[in-house]
Formats: sequence, C-alpha cells, structure tokens
Amino acid sequence: AAADGLGSIAIDTTQLNMSVTDPTAWATAMNNLGMVPVGLAGQQLVTDSICVPGFDPSLSMMTGITPINPMIPGMGLVPPPPTDVPVVKEIIHCKSCTLFPPNPNLPPPSTRERPPGCKTVFVGGLPENATEEIIQEVFEQCGDITAIRKSKKNFCHIRFAEEFMVDKAIYLSGYRMRLGSSTDKKDSGRLHVDFAQARDDFYEWECKQRMLAREERHRRKMEEDRLRPPSPPAIMHYSEHEAALLAEKLKDDSKFSEAITVLLTWIERGEVNRRSANQFYSMVQSANSHVRRLMNEKAAHEQEMEQAKESFKNALTGILTQFEQIVAVFNASTRQKAWDHFSKAQRKNIDIWRKHSEELRNAHSEQLMGIRREEEMEMSDDDSGDNPSKKLRVDDSALAAQAYALKEENDSLRWQLDAYRNEVELLKQEKGQLFRTEESLTKDQQLQFLQQTMQGMQQQLLSIQEELNNKKSELEQAKEEQTHTQAMLKVLQEQLKSAKELAEINGHDESQANEINVLTVALVNQDREKNSEKRSPGLKSEKEALLIGIISTFLHVHPFGANIEYLWSYMQQLDSRISANEIEMLLMRLPRMFKQEFTGVGATLEKRWKFCAFEGIKTV
Repeated sequence: AAADGLGSIAIDTTQLNMSVTDPTAWATAMNNLGMVPVGLAGQQLVTDSICVPGFDPSLSMMTGITPINPMIPGMGLVPPPPTDVPVVKEIIHCKSCTLFPPNPNLPPPSTRERPPGCKTVFVGGLPENATEEIIQEVFEQCGDITAIRKSKKNFCHIRFAEEFMVDKAIYLSGYRMRLGSSTDKKDSGRLHVDFAQARDDFYEWECKQRMLAREERHRRKMEEDRLRPPSPPAIMHYSEHEAALLAEKLKDDSKFSEAITVLLTWIERGEVNRRSANQFYSMVQSANSHVRRLMNEKAAHEQEMEQAKESFKNALTGILTQFEQIVAVFNASTRQKAWDHFSKAQRKNIDIWRKHSEELRNAHSEQLMGIRREEEMEMSDDDSGDNPSKKLRVDDSALAAQAYALKEENDSLRWQLDAYRNEVELLKQEKGQLFRTEESLTKDQQLQFLQQTMQGMQQQLLSIQEELNNKKSELEQAKEEQTHTQAMLKVLQEQLKSAKELAEINGHDESQANEINVLTVALVNQDREKNSEKRSPGLKSEKEALLIGIISTFLHVHPFGANIEYLWSYMQQLDSRISANEIEMLLMRLPRMFKQEFTGVGATLEKRWKFCAFEGIKTV
C-alpha cells in the first residue's frame, strides 16, 4: 500500500493500476491532438483518491493535519515517484470528457505567487462548448466546490471549500481537455489552472489569522499567569482591634515574621499619630524583645557548627591515619625483600598506587593543618579579647540591665517629644494657611513693589554719591592750586618790592622796573601752565587726537548726549580694533571737553556723555 499524504489512510495496490483497454484509439487521439504518444503501460500517477468522486476531502481537517500539496512527492495525494525518473502524468477519464496529459518534455506550466488563504483558482483554455456542469464534473474530483463563475471567453473561476483542494486543481494545469470523442476545435482546449486572488479568501484568511493570534495571546497569558509568583497577602488596615491582635502575634515566635511585616507596613503608611503612638511603641518594644531570642538561636547554631567542625576534624584525622597505613604498606612492598617476587606489571601497578596514595595523603594533611591554624588564630583572638587592659567587663549584671532599661525609656520619651513637636508645627502651618487672606497677598505684592523701587533709589543714590565724590576731589585740587598760586604771588610781590627798593636806592630807571613786572607776569603764566599740565596730561599719540576730534564732532551733533555703547558702535565702523573701555578712559581724561550725566530712574538709569568744550573755554 502507498501513502496518500493523510498519514493514516492506505490505498490498495489494485487502485493504483489502470490499463488502457484500446491502445489504438489512444494513439489515434494523441495524434489528432498533435501530441507525441506516451508509453501506455505503467502505474497511474494520479491516485483514485483524486479521480474517484467518493473521496472525502474533509479528512485533513478532521485529523488535524495541515493542508498538503499533492505535487510534493511522498507528502501529497500523488504517490512518490522514483528519484531518477521524472513525474509522468496519465490520462484522466470522466463521464463527459477526457483529460490528456501534457508533453513531459515541455517545461511545467508557470503559476503566479500564491495569495494568502487562496481557495479560488483561475481556469483558462476551456473548450468553447464546455458547460458549467462539465467543469464541475472535472474539478469536483479535487474537492467540494462552493462557487463557479464562468465567462463567455473560455475561462472561469472556481472557489473550493478548503485551501488544500486548490493544490489538486493546480495539478490539472497543462492537461488537454476533449469533450466526448469529438475532434472539433470547439470541443477541445488546453487547461491553464492558476491561483486567483479573491476578497472572500483574503477576508477568511485574515479572520483565521486573528483567531490564531487571539489563541496565542490567550495561551501566553495563561502561561504568564502560571509562572507569575503569587501575590503577597493583603495587609489589613489599622484599627485598635487589629493592633491588639498584632501585639499578641508579635509575642508568638511562630507568627513573628508575619506580624513584623504588618507592623512595618503600618508605620510606612503613616498610621503613627498622637493617639496611637503609645500602642505602636509597645509593639516596637515587643519586636525588640525578640532580639535576645535571635541571639540565642544564633549561639545555638554556632555551637552546632563548632560541633560539626570538630566531628569533621576527627573524621579527617581518622582518614589521614588510614592513608598513612596504606602508604606504609606500599613502602613495605617496594623493599627488595618483597619487591623481587613481584612481576614487572605488578611492580608498575604498585608504584602507581603508591604515588596516588601519597598525593591524597598530602592533600588531606594540608587541609587538616589549615583547620588547626584557623583554630589557633581564633584562640589567639579570644585571648586578646579576654585581656582586661583592652576590654572592661561589668560584673554587676543587674546594674547593666537597669541601665539598658533606662536608656530605652529615655529613647522612647525623646521620640514622643519629637512627635509632639512635629504635630505642633503642622498645626501652626495649617492655622497660618487658614488665616491668610487676600489682604495679605496684596500686602506682599505692595512690599515687593516697594522693594524694587528702593533698589532703584539705592542705585541712583550710589551714582549721585560717586559724582559728589568726584566733584569734591576736583574742588580740593582747585583749592590746592589756588593756595599755591597765592603763595607764589606773595613771594613775587615781596621780590618786586625788594627789587623796587633796590632800584630806588641804586637809582635805576623805570625801564628796569617794567622789565621786572614783565618777568613776574611771565613766571605766573608759566606756573599756571604747569598746573594745568599737571591736572590734565597731554595726548600720547596722533591716534588719540584723531579719536578726540571724531568723538567731539559726533557728540556735537547729539546735543542731548549719547551712551558709551552708541558711541562705540559708531567708532567700530571706522576702526574695528577699538574697544568701548578705551573710548571711556579717553573721555574721562578730558573732563573739560566731555562730561558724564545720568538720566532715568531705577531700572531705566542711563549714563550719557556730552560735549562741553565751549563751556570749558568760557570758564577758563
């Protein structure tokens, strides 16, 4: 029996053999169709499951097997051909027509890419006289047909019930169809079967994919729910009754772990307040009482660990003793008295065993020595800890316990005091927020506005103070110059008087006196020039002279003055290397040509420079 692709259905060998009753008629028909006759004997390549109308196409869906392509050897409804022999199609007989296979030497018919969920095929090359009943008779052997749409131009579309039926229909592509035994051209045609794209097929495929996706999501969710760790038990809300029960649980060693978790959650939630502080303190004190129990358990476990270490050391010592005895046996065997009686192979084995035993003995000996060294180190640490010079011991245990209890009570009182302080501060803040009205908000706004105006007035006052200091310094310099000139004048007048007296005594002419007066005036002028040179140093270069001329012209056409940024932007167009600081220093060196004025109030305060050389000439 040959497998038909369904995996559990076997077809009898008698169904696979189909002999042609009239070879002469077959050869004549092939010649009339213009095809080379093919060998008449042999096994039928299309099983009766395709041609027999009694074939049940729903077996694939019932068995849960995926749709199978009948053209795949060994997997479909076509029996697997030999690997060396190409696939040869045979004649298919129907009631109203006969299907003749294509020439095996021709290439296989081409098909388009299969659309997803394709259940519809395009059938072209139909005979002109082919009716819908004949088409249904031919293609219903591939499976249940749900619809046939026939055109007037010798083609049609056939929609099957399942997707795998389309593969059976594609198998018939290339066959030549002849109606009855007629040789008329209108009664024959070459079939071309190809995949067709239909909206209904694509919609059903999408629905199926969505259903599979939903099933996959449900399966994953069930798997995640199964693997998710269980949620922690819900913790009840705080109440006095629950707190009393929790206090009893905290005293029980078996329920302590569960109770301490609930206590921690309540404290983190903020359930501690003024009313419940004492109750929470008692529960915290109960939790603290378990510290001694835990320390006792730890000491018991440490004692068990020491006992286990001691038993391990004893067992290791016994094992090492036996290893020593085994090594002694091997050493005795290697002596000449017994060694000569062993064969060569026995000597070799004894030597290998002796080396292996010695290695194991040395390893166990090192391990035992390491344990002993650790014990010695621990004993030395204990001795140093017992030294009275490093650690003081309290002999009176009652006093120690009383001090510990007083310390705990002190801590609890301090914590209660801190809690009361926090509550008082919160009440003060809430009370202050309640009594705050719109008037306070307006007062705050007015206060901010007054602060801004005060800042502006302070800045203006500072600028005025700077200007006043400059004026004072200038006035002091002028007074010093005046006193100096007055002193010089007095000296010169005295010299003049003395010179006149000498001239009168000596009888000189008035011309000499006039010369003396001219000399005194010249000296006074020279003195004034020197003082003016001291007050205002001269220009350093020709560049400064040019800058003074340009700045004077610029400020002369700006009678209300200009700030230093505006002046610097104008000078940048003439010389890009000049800076604003350099211009300001030059203006400050010449106070009789340029003066600085302040305009605006507060944030609008601005410094402006003006040209005042004409006024300076008048004062001079």
